[in-house]
Amino acid sequence: MADAMVLRAQKFINQVYVPRASGIPRVEENGRTSWEVMFALTRCLQYELGITALSDSFGPGTLSALTTKHPRINAGTVPSADFCRLIQSALYCKGYDGGDIDGTWNARVSSSLTAMKTDMGVEGVYPGDDLTPKVFKSLLTMDPYVTVSGGTNSVRAVQRWMNGRYINRADFFIVPCDGIHSRNVAKSMLLAIQYELGMADGVANGNFGPGTRNGLKQQTVQAGSSGTWVLLFSAGMILNHRDVAFSGVFSPALRSEITAFQDFSRLPVTGNGDFPTWASLLVSYGDQDRRGSACDGVTKITTARANTLKAAGYRYIGRYLTNPSATRLLEKAIQPGELATIAANGLSCFPIYQTFGDAVTHFSYIKGKSAALAAANAARDHGFKNGARIFFAVDFDAYDYQVTDAIIPYFEGIRDGMAMFGNPYRVGVYGPRNVCTRVGRAGLSTASFVSDMSSGFSGNYGYALPADWAYDQISTITVGTGDGSINIDNNIASGRDTGENSFNPAATPKHDVGFALSYFNAMSSDINSYMTSIGHPGENIQRIFSHHQCLETIIANDALVTSLARTYNMRKALIQTSAYWEMRHYDVIDLSMDAAVTYYHTGLGGGLTPKRDSSTGIAQISGDVGILAWNHCIRAGLAAGTVTDRTVDADIWTMWQKLNQDNAHSLRTVPLIHIWGAAGKPGGGNPPGGESVLRPPSLDYTDTETYQLIRRYQGWGDEAETHAQQRMPLYHLFEKYNSVIRGL
Repeated sequence: MADAMVLRAQKFINQVYVPRASGIPRVEENGRTSWEVMFALTRCLQYELGITALSDSFGPGTLSALTTKHPRINAGTVPSADFCRLIQSALYCKGYDGGDIDGTWNARVSSSLTAMKTDMGVEGVYPGDDLTPKVFKSLLTMDPYVTVSGGTNSVRAVQRWMNGRYINRADFFIVPCDGIHSRNVAKSMLLAIQYELGMADGVANGNFGPGTRNGLKQQTVQAGSSGTWVLLFSAGMILNHRDVAFSGVFSPALRSEITAFQDFSRLPVTGNGDFPTWASLLVSYGDQDRRGSACDGVTKITTARANTLKAAGYRYIGRYLTNPSATRLLEKAIQPGELATIAANGLSCFPIYQTFGDAVTHFSYIKGKSAALAAANAARDHGFKNGARIFFAVDFDAYDYQVTDAIIPYFEGIRDGMAMFGNPYRVGVYGPRNVCTRVGRAGLSTASFVSDMSSGFSGNYGYALPADWAYDQISTITVGTGDGSINIDNNIASGRDTGENSFNPAATPKHDVGFALSYFNAMSSDINSYMTSIGHPGENIQRIFSHHQCLETIIANDALVTSLARTYNMRKALIQTSAYWEMRHYDVIDLSMDAAVTYYHTGLGGGLTPKRDSSTGIAQISGDVGILAWNHCIRAGLAAGTVTDRTVDADIWTMWQKLNQDNAHSLRTVPLIHIWGAAGKPGGGNPPGGESVLRPPSLDYTDTETYQLIRRYQGWGDEAETHAQQRMPLYHLFEKYNSVIRGL
């Protein structure tokens, strides 16, 4: 909602300071406060201080200049009317009364500054209405100093207390007093600990380093303790969402809540504020000297390594269902015979699904649906029985808005994709605390595997351990020697998930076989449901062929498709997906393009702009691409035929007619395009810079390689990328049924 006085503040910046300095950008005059306005006011202050290199940052240089020139600003020392108007404008943008923005330091300005310092908790250090440098720095931020929605008064009490006690330390700056734990508050809490341990300014840095750890080991609080250390410990409990009083007295109530926290976090239950408990309150990974009973890693579990892990106290082993790379971390995915080894040694395995989950671009609803289908296929192939829990990874520092915009939709896609598979497996989430908490609260996961080792993630800083945590990843270590040596991520286990220790026989890579018609109706229903969910219902007047016509065409030619897949050592789902998708998208525009090509080569028809070539037939392949793919495979000895010339109209027309009129020829061409695509599409059809060369299609193709082939079939660019993302779930649905039939 627009505010008239904020609007006046924006006009003041634009009318007074923008003309004076090129480094002060014009702000939007909308009456709404924002970081844009605060940054502009910061630049205005820097201009008044004589700083020439203006920036949005109120950094050490600005603080030093302000401290030197104006250590205390009040009615008697404010340098100028415009300087006063700057302060008045900032007060309004901060939510306080700034008077009339008239350059007068009146009672209203004085009262607001006094009130703001009280809200901050620094009124005892900076009494009266003096505006001191660190308070000025905080005035030019969006930080609130009153309890906001979602905040608590107990957290605000901690925030105000830290501000009042430590504000005069060199590296401590005023934290928000909004009742919400945050990254800044967590770091300030560590600074407070370091100050009380006696660290000097410049030594205290807000990191949980050796000095801090060693110091805290001497600061156990327990029955009979009182004073600042009890206050700090109770503050840590409050910031971790524990219902305790902010007090300097170690009470029975505090002891009871400590006991509950220790039990929840799987710490030694002592009822005292000992070092392991301090550590868990202050940093996400806690005491990294703890040894858990769970681990995860990218190394195959051999009998020797299983013995090492068992001797070290590990019982639950996290292993990856797939490996997105065919050239790196070659043992990342579960290896043949590995699950049997795990079970034979009395261990359990919990499956993890991760491809490239290290950026927000990898997460969307459609990618979640594809992930669910891929994970379910892989879990079944490895032998995981129904009911196993798969942890889907979010392995990057997702900000809260990204959780809303991308991660939640991704897990909604996982939910819907798993439902399409018949819900054989439960869904878990791997990621930072905030990701796990929000996905769980949305009802989209049943347990969390928390990446607490990444303590610097904003999603871990200031967030409590999720209520549904199953595994807590806290350190990377190496255990064992010789053949038994293995590098692992060391995880604490809560007992919520215990992995799997009994498995079905694993599927062995083998060629596809003929389709079993008894599965047709189920597969047809799944594919139609999926296509409808992405905006392509079974019957669409804009399309030439219905869902049933497309699928029936594919299955009617199953003997040919199966033979091609076996001949070229690829999954027939690759051929089925490309052919079904293209046939499903054949529309009236394609028919008009077909007519234009016929007109160009024969003169038959009319009223059209002649067109030399177009994508045509059930697999939507152009004459040019058909020639390129066939020529490549003929030269490689993979196909029989005569090399033709794509620059010759007659050759284009001959190939185009076959693709347009002969469904079998179109289907024979699909795997050749995939082979040509894997080779980097030599001869044409490449984006600027060309396509990379992939392995030839193989039965052990990774999802990443499969995606690339599917995308290259269509071409390159945004549309090809989008359609490839949509086709991956379709591929996994075909593969769902093909893999079942292979095992019959």
